[in-house]
Amino acid sequence: MIDPKNHCVIMAGGVGSRFWPMSKTAFPKQFHDVLGIGKSLLQMTFHRLNKIAPAENILVVTNSQYKGLVLEQLPEIKAEQVLCEPFMRNTAPCIAYANYHIQAKTDEANIIVAPSDHLILDEPGFLSTIGTALRRADNTNVLVTLGIKPSRPDTGYGYIQFEDHKEEAAASVKQVKTFTEKPNLELAEKFLDSGDFYWNSGIFIWGLKSIQQSFNTHLPDMTALFETHKSQFATDAEEDAIETIYAQSENISIDYGIMEKAQNVDVVLSDFGWSDLGTWGSLYTHMDKDDLGNAMATDQVLTYDSKNNLIHSPEDKLVVLHGIENVIVVDTGDVLMLCKRSDEQHIKRIVNDLKARNHPEV
Repeated sequence: MIDPKNHCVIMAGGVGSRFWPMSKTAFPKQFHDVLGIGKSLLQMTFHRLNKIAPAENILVVTNSQYKGLVLEQLPEIKAEQVLCEPFMRNTAPCIAYANYHIQAKTDEANIIVAPSDHLILDEPGFLSTIGTALRRADNTNVLVTLGIKPSRPDTGYGYIQFEDHKEEAAASVKQVKTFTEKPNLELAEKFLDSGDFYWNSGIFIWGLKSIQQSFNTHLPDMTALFETHKSQFATDAEEDAIETIYAQSENISIDYGIMEKAQNVDVVLSDFGWSDLGTWGSLYTHMDKDDLGNAMATDQVLTYDSKNNLIHSPEDKLVVLHGIENVIVVDTGDVLMLCKRSDEQHIKRIVNDLKARNHPEV
């Protein structure tokens, strides 16, 4: 399935604050082996996409401070394939950066954009879905996203509503009607009941010319910034160019900046065991559990009269729970956090409080 026309962009610049204290600014969650399988989320993402595009066509866009980590975890790529953002500017500038880097080498490219920290359980299903999306995007001006069949009225995901009257060669390809960001529970339940809303995966497939045209139309100021420095991409001057561009660029997501405005967006209806692993709760859902619902990252955990807990601790530390229920226990060696599973939304508040105090453990 590897096609030299395919290029992949892995977005790996986030911090994952809802996964604190495991995920910290110095070592975010995409670099962790959160499932205990010997591969980080970034490595899993790379090896998955390497079945679609050759290794030399895979770019990782990340913060400057993570370049060493990326190269350490992905020896298959070269330093010039790690595009370093001087600071966070959300996903639209990130994608524009990758587009111009690719365009400096070829005008003919189909691009798959994917976050670095998602879990995909059914890899063959994922590859088949990407194949459908690539066929739809190839030699057309259509922007394609992947929608995930919802299993519950989750308020932590964005939703895509699709038109069901469009006839396509692939029945799973639909025209997008609307995007809705993280609805309340009542609205999420209505979305689920309607049958024409899928979760927004944040995975995109498009032709280079199509996405460039969309930037020209919907984010012209950003395009103008990049065009001014176009000749510097894929040269020794690229880093200086990006410093200048990012200092002036709007902080905006690709969803708000383009996808919600564009009229040429299709969605491939998908079901390949996807999770964005955004919270400890989502990780708990996908971990193996004992008979009492305890999910443990190592075998150095003993539980007595305890159930439905998530325990994430170092392999060389013995952890004992007695009479504990529905709690997240995270021990990183320098931080111990205990939090009710039902209260995990407060973790982000804890992180913000620690940031306000300039605490080193953030």
